[in-house]
Amino acid sequence: MTTPSEKKTHSELERPNEVFELAAELFRILSTPMRLKIVSCLRDGEQNVSYLLSKIETTQPNMSQHLNTLYKSGVLGRRRDGVQILYRIVDERVAELCRAVCTQVANQEQKQAAPRHDS
Repeated sequence: MTTPSEKKTHSELERPNEVFELAAELFRILSTPMRLKIVSCLRDGEQNVSYLLSKIETTQPNMSQHLNTLYKSGVLGRRRDGVQILYRIVDERVAELCRAVCTQVANQEQKQAAPRHDS
């Protein structure tokens, strides 16, 4: 019989500390609703700031600040097309992480809001 201290640790815990530090940094970057909305909006492809502002209610300076944070962190890429700057998701894993977490939260909210029928 094995004791709890003899049980094999989860494989995730065997990863280097740097992995946990990088994951925590990514969660910090995505920790605002505005940034999650931006990533969600860009899942369908690159867009300019005007488009993002038409979909997400905020001011232009606030949008630019969040876009700049996401760009500097490597979550988003950007390119100039004439006078416009187009933003895109650089790493699809970030978009998938955002989608997975938001879907999980929405599903949990639906379960909690659903009326219960006790027999």
